[in-house]
Amino acid sequence: MFDTVLVANRGEIAVRVVRTLRALGVRSVAVFSDADADARHVREADTAVRIGPAPAAESYLSVERLLEAAARTGAQAVHPGYGFLAENAGFARACADAGLTFIGPPADAISLMGDKIRAKETVKAAGVPVVPGSSGSGLTDAELADAAREIGMPVLLKPSAGGGGKGMRLVRDAALLADEIAAARREARASFGDDTLLVERWIDRPRHIEIQVLADGHGNVVHLGERECSLQRRHQKIIEEAPSVLLDEATRAGMGEAAVQAARSCGYRGAGTVEFIVPGGDPSSYYFMEMNTRLQVEHPVTELITGIDLVEWQLRVAAGERLAFGQDDIRLTGHAVEARVCAEDPARGFLPSGGTVLRLREPQGDGVRTDSGLSEGTEVGSLYDPMLSKVIAYGPDRATALRKLRAALAGTVTLGVPTNAGFLRRLLAHPAVVAGELDTGLVERVVDDLVTTEVPEEVYEAAAAVRLDALRPRTDGWTDPFAVPSGWRLGGTPRPVSFPLRVQEPVEYTPRGSATVTDDEVSVTLDGVRHTFHRASDWLGRDGDAWHVRDHDPVAASLTGAAHAGADSLTAPMPGTVTVVKVAVGDEVTAGQSLLVVEAMKMEHVISAPHAGTVAELDVTPGTTVAMDQVLAVVTPAEED
Repeated sequence: MFDTVLVANRGEIAVRVVRTLRALGVRSVAVFSDADADARHVREADTAVRIGPAPAAESYLSVERLLEAAARTGAQAVHPGYGFLAENAGFARACADAGLTFIGPPADAISLMGDKIRAKETVKAAGVPVVPGSSGSGLTDAELADAAREIGMPVLLKPSAGGGGKGMRLVRDAALLADEIAAARREARASFGDDTLLVERWIDRPRHIEIQVLADGHGNVVHLGERECSLQRRHQKIIEEAPSVLLDEATRAGMGEAAVQAARSCGYRGAGTVEFIVPGGDPSSYYFMEMNTRLQVEHPVTELITGIDLVEWQLRVAAGERLAFGQDDIRLTGHAVEARVCAEDPARGFLPSGGTVLRLREPQGDGVRTDSGLSEGTEVGSLYDPMLSKVIAYGPDRATALRKLRAALAGTVTLGVPTNAGFLRRLLAHPAVVAGELDTGLVERVVDDLVTTEVPEEVYEAAAAVRLDALRPRTDGWTDPFAVPSGWRLGGTPRPVSFPLRVQEPVEYTPRGSATVTDDEVSVTLDGVRHTFHRASDWLGRDGDAWHVRDHDPVAASLTGAAHAGADSLTAPMPGTVTVVKVAVGDEVTAGQSLLVVEAMKMEHVISAPHAGTVAELDVTPGTTVAMDQVLAVVTPAEED
């Protein structure tokens, strides 16, 4: 076993790897950018090295700086985690050239399986069924469009490099192919540095099922069962579970053997995942989609039902050990479900969010595990992936695991940064999810029923209680009645105390219940019902949801907000960076025309014209960093004839 391992990643990924290194008695080395100088993974590692400024291209994606950090700390091996350079064959080769062990598969296997086109051809030759689609690499836009029309709509555009749903586009209308191909190339280039695309037949209402494999350097390959990953938004997994309720033992064995053959076909070594798309109505008709040549975000559910620490076996295999178990030794016991908690705001269309973590509570124990990179005071910005943590629950059966996970999400508190925790809790209670009737389009079909944009009255009641409490005199002696916020007036009827507040729209709220306020909580009783909230500064949280309640100054808003409130103004929907500007001042535009693109946390958001007219102002250029609600451009409406 190695003495020292450098973890070439950040956040919850690095914290997770460090945990196993500590258990094995291996010294851990963290790396950090300027944005992560005080991050949790830095504090938990045995030592840490600064590798550059905040942008990932100058830090976490810099092979040279990572190798320098390994050399300075005497590391013998590098664990890439997942994301960043985890599936970069060049990085794996550079580690080998520097005398370091890359804790992952051989560079040739990464290269082969990282090219989805070559990967499909390779596993097909090994007898693994594949999704019908385009053939050949380096197709032009016109060739991709022709292939899509030949396959028949709808089709799925996919980057040949990378994974995680980045750059994937579902196209149902052939007239939109040109725009969608351009957008997919742009996102693929930004995410992976490679804009090569392929096109595949879209299978309606499919299920996404993947098989975990482990292979050593001595010819032994086993699979550890499947994970169901069908609950997705924008092709991004948000809930994963193991095992899948869809598969019977025969189908599980068949898919497992296909995954083993896929791993053998590329000379695989270490932990990897073979992903299949499965028609829900015919589970025996499964198709290979791709192989992820790294540890997966959702690996904890497999660990919980098998009792096998996948990071530990990554390390042991990389150190040259044989697998200590064969296929017949693998037992799947119980059920595990994982939810990905991300910095995004469901009430704003799941746009990336950010801020400072003011209060944090993450459940652990009694069948619940949270893998997290957060701590109170953590700054969540727009430079990196939006996933903050993973909450995982285990039980003897699926119903128990789901119930435990819903309770764990209700107890998850991340005040200061909007997250999707409350949304995930409601999703896990949806009848189709409870029944196991899943497919990759389910979330998009039910999302509107699970997102609440209305602010409950008890939120305003709690916010008003906090403000009333702050106004009360702190004295045990005589109190001036004029100093008490009771609405009392000399010789007159008391006037109700009200507060101008804002969560989304401004309101003038007059409290009408009773309340108890502490530094950490607010309990209000309204119409005979008691509601308890976690609190931190102007944030209130309950059952995984959170609200930022601010004071509203109508006068200040009228003086400073007029330009921002106008229907002609286009504002940034999230903090991020302007990547594309398609117009100039004076240009005539049509309603709905794409004008700009803002990117944050690897997500693109297109800013379109609100109406036909003329671009009167344009305040940004490509590369401009913008804040949420910042004015980007103004389009004056066209004059009516």
